Amino acid sequence: MFKGSIVALVTPFKNGAVDEKALSDLIEWHIEEGTNGIVPCGTTGESATLTYEEHYNVIKATVKAVNRRVPVIAGTGANSTEETILMTQEAKRLGADAALLVAPYYNKPTQEGLYRHYRAVAEAVDLPLVLYNVPGRTAVNILPQTVERLSEIENIVAIKEATGDMRQVSEVLRRCGDRIAVLSGDDFTTYTLLALGGSGVISVTANVMPKEVSRMCALYEEGLYDDARRLHFRLEPLNSAMFIETNPIPVKTALSMMGRITGELRLPLCEMSETNRESLRQTLHSYGLV
Repeated sequence: MFKGSIVALVTPFKNGAVDEKALSDLIEWHIEEGTNGIVPCGTTGESATLTYEEHYNVIKATVKAVNRRVPVIAGTGANSTEETILMTQEAKRLGADAALLVAPYYNKPTQEGLYRHYRAVAEAVDLPLVLYNVPGRTAVNILPQTVERLSEIENIVAIKEATGDMRQVSEVLRRCGDRIAVLSGDDFTTYTLLALGGSGVISVTANVMPKEVSRMCALYEEGLYDDARRLHFRLEPLNSAMFIETNPIPVKTALSMMGRITGELRLPLCEMSETNRESLRQTLHSYGLV
């Protein structure tokens, strides 16, 4: 379930509401292109600005559109343990295959607090759980020692590592072995993480070039390391372009330029600057995407 290219899917909006038709179309495209899993309601899905009703409706619509063809890993993390449990329970009821749980943000819990938070969710919901470590957004780092403790809990099965720190990734893999799947949370680290023994990526770039990101992971798994590395280097300019402004502003703008969604964002996110928009367009043009 936790390997290859798993897309951190955008949430398309139209006239202020979730565009379920565009969402369904994106999912069909991803499955046709070889994406190995779908993450609705993650950071890239603007979960922070979805109402509870919208959040659950996006999960429900994703599960329906996917129809068991690939795993659905629903984003259900919050900075309240009780809220995280409630949302994860609902994701399970709606048919999600697993849940992605961002580290509690703003609270800045200690390592013991992080351990107890995740343990409480794992005990309350019988669903495979994926830890999500992204200190740049949460202001807290799930340290390898804590990941090791959590890996002993049966239904904590993977971690999305978005520190960009390969020393930390290496330490997690050394400590946890095969008890937990390690997934890249930054497209630029995917190849390196695979080389260390990681399983794949929860990808932003896959929103735009799903076939290529999936192919890179597959090539590595097949032992075609040079081919995978060449594809990694080919994708690097696009990986960088996806973060010239705050995610998901560039990726939604790119998909809008490609004619797949409206590109509508919710405040406090807003449209790209004209300079960055033109730079993004040139990058997409170099890949033949616009």
